[in-house]
Amino acid sequence: MIRGARRSLALAAVVVAALAVPVPAQAAETFPWISGSGSTWSQTGLDAWRRDVARNLGLTVNYSGTGSSAGRADFIAQVVDFAMSDIPFQTGATEENPAPETGMPPYEYLPMLAGGTALAYNLWVDGHPVTDLRLSGAVVAKIFAGVITRWNDPAIQADNPAVTLPDQAITPVVRADGSGSSAQLTGWMADRYPSVWTYGERSLFPRISDSFRAQNGSLGVAGYVSQDYGRGAITYVEASYAWKSGLPVAKVLNDAGFYVAPTPAAASIALLAATPGSDGTLDLRRVHRSTDPRAYPISSVSYLIAPIATNRIFTADKGRTLSRFIEYAACEGQQELPGLGYGALPLPLAQVVADRVSRIPGSSGPIDLNGCQNPTFAPGDTASDNVLLRTAPMPPESDRYPGPAPRPDEVDGENLSATVTASDLFQLTAPTSTSIDFGDLGRGGAEVARALGRFSVVDDRARLGGWTMQVSVSDFVGTADPTLRFSSASLGIAPREVAHQDGVTVGAPQEAGTAVYPMVLATGEPSTSTTLAGVAFDADLTLRIPRDATVGDYRSTVTLTLIGR
Repeated sequence: MIRGARRSLALAAVVVAALAVPVPAQAAETFPWISGSGSTWSQTGLDAWRRDVARNLGLTVNYSGTGSSAGRADFIAQVVDFAMSDIPFQTGATEENPAPETGMPPYEYLPMLAGGTALAYNLWVDGHPVTDLRLSGAVVAKIFAGVITRWNDPAIQADNPAVTLPDQAITPVVRADGSGSSAQLTGWMADRYPSVWTYGERSLFPRISDSFRAQNGSLGVAGYVSQDYGRGAITYVEASYAWKSGLPVAKVLNDAGFYVAPTPAAASIALLAATPGSDGTLDLRRVHRSTDPRAYPISSVSYLIAPIATNRIFTADKGRTLSRFIEYAACEGQQELPGLGYGALPLPLAQVVADRVSRIPGSSGPIDLNGCQNPTFAPGDTASDNVLLRTAPMPPESDRYPGPAPRPDEVDGENLSATVTASDLFQLTAPTSTSIDFGDLGRGGAEVARALGRFSVVDDRARLGGWTMQVSVSDFVGTADPTLRFSSASLGIAPREVAHQDGVTVGAPQEAGTAVYPMVLATGEPSTSTTLAGVAFDADLTLRIPRDATVGDYRSTVTLTLIGR
């Protein structure tokens, strides 16, 4: 039998592939490899740590950033050794999540990565980009509640008296998929501005109005805002991603009366106020209300969900690897996080990790923080007197709010107006699936069928010149041994419309074993408008393993490309 790699067919638009790091043979004998999945917010930090421990400690830690919800589901199914999630398990039924997450093996939460949820935007005045936008909390809540709809609204202008803001519609860009960044933003708004934001904390952002644009993943929301058609747009995204993408981010007014950007130090300072719970999760209400002038109020953490008992795949031997990885990540590994846009864990959160890591089977015990090389504290420091508090820079006086900072419960009414314009939107929405597993397949055996997952095209441009959508498929490459491979021709694709749209034609199918890529999935004829609802597609996939393929786990990548005419 040739074994199909778990999450073997990755969609390039939404999945960041796990890094392949060679491990010395002698290290592999001492520390078995472990795997995890989950938060895309954590991906950059996890990848840096994984490279470090592979090089310095001989540990192999595999990780796929498939999203917090997917990571929690993998942990429940016991197909990964750990998960990363920006929010805890959803154990109660809600309108948003009617099916509680149940059946998980015994676990604990370890806060591992700190950071801010940044408000990235694309705003121009007199031919120049605005790079120092300032927003009070009530204004942010009103923008994402659909109350403030234009950039020259008096409330935004009051935050930015030195700039004459344009009479331009605001386009809020939100996550279409469930995400920790949605939960962090909505949780902060629900806590601080409940009379404006009445939807509560939600990992799936609610539908507000037609002026909002929903995109999948951090790549989707940031990509929309960064384009020319994204002028006037604002979105929320993890600060590390905004940092890496070079997007300007707003300074948000904190309770000390200063507009503060989501810098690594500002997130770490804010999280000094977090209150750890008995299960390792954090109560962020004091973070939202921090009165330190340096604190960024929309700061949070991503949790490593670790087993505290052996299960179907997790052993005490793997626990030695996981606990050693956590020890590195909580201490020396925190040194490089500020350079990646994350905040280093402050002392109270490092203490949570240090104490709770001992509960992992195979752990060597608690972490000795006196020998910990975390940059936010030194031996003998306390929660109220530490390196972070002594060295984090103060904001300039120019970022102080002129007068007493507005209270969250002082929310003025607004006059509402709306302008209907042509959207001029032309975009491809990624499939609903983030990865596809073909399971265990025999060489030269029968074909195995799967569905690609629904994706859509929106063409609402003023000039409808038509379009072509192509798909390319990379060769299947061995997960453990990249020298193993077999041809992408083994994957067959049969595209289909979910609902018929006049002027749109799907391409001819490709048979498994003889497929040729790239191929045309669909075309839109000139003058064909999909309106903003878009035209939806799916594709049936078939995989036939060649007779000469070597036994092992394999991965391929499907890439969809939309080409306008």
